[in-house]
Amino acid sequence: MKALKVENSKGYFLTENGTYETVDKIDKVILLRLVNAALEDGFEIDEYNEDDLKNQAHQIIYKSISEKLNDLHNRRNQFRDESERLFLDEYEKYKA
Repeated sequence: MKALKVENSKGYFLTENGTYETVDKIDKVILLRLVNAALEDGFEIDEYNEDDLKNQAHQIIYKSISEKLNDLHNRRNQFRDESERLFLDEYEKYKA
């Protein structure tokens, strides 16, 4: 399922229970969940198109979030590698 989609001239995000809510209801907990989803391989969203979104608030929110999530998804392997390296020394230190 798509994490973000455009339908009926509005932007929507996928909720935890599998339904969709409008992007103007996004909070920090939902953003964190979307970021985690963007780090997975099956992540997909509808491409931003200003003409498809009639509500100006939805345009601003959807554009900003979709650009950042797409960028993170495209760099997910690099992000994982850097995260693992960051804690590798500490892990090795306390492993023994």
